[in-house]
Amino acid sequence: MKKLVCLALFCTLTLNMFAQIHTETKTEKIERMQWWTEARFGMFIHWGLYALPARHEWVMSNEKMSKKTYEKYANYFDPDLYNPTQWAKLAKKAGMKYVVFTAKHHDGFCLYDSKYTDYKVTNTPYGKDVMRELVDAFRAEGIRIGLYYSLIDWHHPDFVVKDPIHPEKNNTKELANDSDRNLKKFQKYLKNQVTEILTNYGQIDILFTDFSYPQRENGKGKAYWNSEDLYQQIRKLQPQIIINDRLDLREEGGWDFMTPEQFMPKEWVTYKGEKVPWETCQTFSGYSWGYHRDDHSWKSSEQTIVMLIETVSKGGNLLLNVGPTARGVIQDEAIERLEATHQWMKYNSRSIYGCTAAPEQFKKPDNCLLTYNPKTNRLYVHVLEWPFKTIYLPGLAGKVAYAQILNDGSELKLKTKKGAWLDDVKNDDKGLTITIPVIKPNVEIPVIEFFLK
Repeated sequence: MKKLVCLALFCTLTLNMFAQIHTETKTEKIERMQWWTEARFGMFIHWGLYALPARHEWVMSNEKMSKKTYEKYANYFDPDLYNPTQWAKLAKKAGMKYVVFTAKHHDGFCLYDSKYTDYKVTNTPYGKDVMRELVDAFRAEGIRIGLYYSLIDWHHPDFVVKDPIHPEKNNTKELANDSDRNLKKFQKYLKNQVTEILTNYGQIDILFTDFSYPQRENGKGKAYWNSEDLYQQIRKLQPQIIINDRLDLREEGGWDFMTPEQFMPKEWVTYKGEKVPWETCQTFSGYSWGYHRDDHSWKSSEQTIVMLIETVSKGGNLLLNVGPTARGVIQDEAIERLEATHQWMKYNSRSIYGCTAAPEQFKKPDNCLLTYNPKTNRLYVHVLEWPFKTIYLPGLAGKVAYAQILNDGSELKLKTKKGAWLDDVKNDDKGLTITIPVIKPNVEIPVIEFFLK
């Protein structure tokens, strides 16, 4: 069974649909993506000029600011408390295995020293390449490096303004200049910048491009970005890299994983009926990815941990976002939740790393989530609501060699009948009953580990 489940886990992550513009065998794809599939947990970092107004990373669009109005923030960007080593240690302690950092967001401002624009961090009072510092710090902690790069660029003079999300979409003067904008120049700019971030910062493990919207009136997609050429350049520069699905190349196979945003799928994400690699990116609070001073709708520590468990139980990865302040500090509320995640992962991480959805034959008990490690052949029951004395698992009779509470390794006794008097007369019962302590273990979400036969 172990071999069959391993094959199902990894082979479903590699589909024939990917062969159109990127020829690769299933085995090669499995090997390329294996570290990511096993990591399961990463840190997203949204940081930029929008940390100064502190009103959402889309503040330029939401408030219909002109480029000139928004540019003033570059004159004041000076994160004197920025310490990427502290950020890296925080991520590592919380159990995160990779980071995705915003090299450039939709506002067009670069957090690295690009030679193709003056609109960059090295021309601010801070004066240093913050991305270089971050990449070095996270790499030193053994954390894989991912870069976020916005295809959208509201600052570039050749980016067409007639667009449903452009900050100046109602500016008649800017709209009148659209006919003079040079698409080829903009496409070259995109390619040049992607080339430099994939050339000057060592091995980049993930590229998170963002985003295409051709379905919207006057929206932009693969034809505008020249996505196929961009994709081939990415693969040429970093053959091992893992790429998300926002280049608008789904039909052509120019993607490695799907990205439901601020959304928890009901089940393993599929494309054309096939299970695919997927990752949900989520914020700690509200719908702002960048620092938002007045947003206080923070998820609880328990919600954050459950979100991680649920994601893995459906075969996915969780990319959890922090939005540092303009002075370069991760908020206390985020640190508090990451510390709680650390406390839980300290004892329960093996129910996350290398795990995936449980085989369909295993049905979860009420108020529980299941994960499964195909290499070790262990099943994990995450108990969201601690019941009284027993937990019943259908279909597990005769399939378990040993069971224990994961956080302290204490044995749990097994019975092959439900225990209720009406059920005792059923000789064909295939379920397994485990006897649990009356008092919930001292851990946010208790986990029961089954060593399967």
